[in-house]
Amino acid sequence: MTTLFKIQKSLIQTPIRCLQPVRFFTPASIKDQLYRQIRLEMKGHDSAVLKSYLQFTTTAAQELGLQIARIYEPPRVYTRMSLLKSVFVHKKHFHQYEMRTLYKVLELQHLTGSTAKTFLEYIERNVPEGIAIKVSKYELESMPAHIKPPTQGQLQSGGV
Repeated sequence: MTTLFKIQKSLIQTPIRCLQPVRFFTPASIKDQLYRQIRLEMKGHDSAVLKSYLQFTTTAAQELGLQIARIYEPPRVYTRMSLLKSVFVHKKHFHQYEMRTLYKVLELQHLTGSTAKTFLEYIERNVPEGIAIKVSKYELESMPAHIKPPTQGQLQSGGV
């Protein structure tokens, strides 16, 4: 008991060094990205898995309070391949294979960068097997400094 007390007492008596003040980011110094639209294009070969994953992503978006612009299904893509049964002879005998690729597209509007990053990381970690995702981001940016709005004289004369 006495040694424990001595250790605590010696810790209390040690001088505390003053470190440099920590600078926290203020909202004015952080410029968050703004996205006009984020388009998630999901593709796969199994319609049940694709439908289930679309329901998962829409539920996650609704729970985060994201604005879903629209959900649509582009036309299916059929890829057909014809292969002969034997290597060189019997040209009449062949098998025909078909791959059907299904697509679902989810469009989200008016997102901030931090919300988009959180949402995309969550849904990308939970992608089932057989589903591929393509993410297209449309970012809003401010006008460059060298571009200026037209003056009143230019507007009235119609010239640039």
